[in-house]
Amino acid sequence: MVVASCVWSRDLVRGLGTRVLLENERGYNTTFTDLDWALAMPVGFADHGLVATPLVDGLRVGGAVELAKPETAPNFDRAKAMRTKMRRYVPSLPEGGKEWMGRRPSTPDSLPVISLHPGDHRIVHAFDHGHLGLTLSAVTARHVASLVAGRQPDIDLEPFSINRFQ
Repeated sequence: MVVASCVWSRDLVRGLGTRVLLENERGYNTTFTDLDWALAMPVGFADHGLVATPLVDGLRVGGAVELAKPETAPNFDRAKAMRTKMRRYVPSLPEGGKEWMGRRPSTPDSLPVISLHPGDHRIVHAFDHGHLGLTLSAVTARHVASLVAGRQPDIDLEPFSINRFQ
């Protein structure tokens, strides 16, 4: 069994007799597909906590961190605030766009959990990539495949062990 359930992994591992320090960070963005211009590369605005990312079909403006329970209703005022900040640099940015809110499971040390369950090696933990979930998913999948197959992963997974929370 592989436990890979975003922030809900916290409750699942508790039911399996272990614990993890895991919180829900929520991020917001707006995607614009009706622009007549494009950025050549992603642009970050560190002072404003947002990033503008070119997509094949448009532009995504996103960022922000909100700590909230997973079931809390989205606060799309955060996405609106980022669009307002972006208009300082691109006054022609339209009002429209598709808003999105995503959950990012995050540990206090910002490291994912990739490990065997300490009491039952038939259970593999694979969660918490914070802001890098899609970026790191293929690498994590390779390590999880090794653990499931009973092979030694090609790196030392000890820093990512769930045992660091016990």
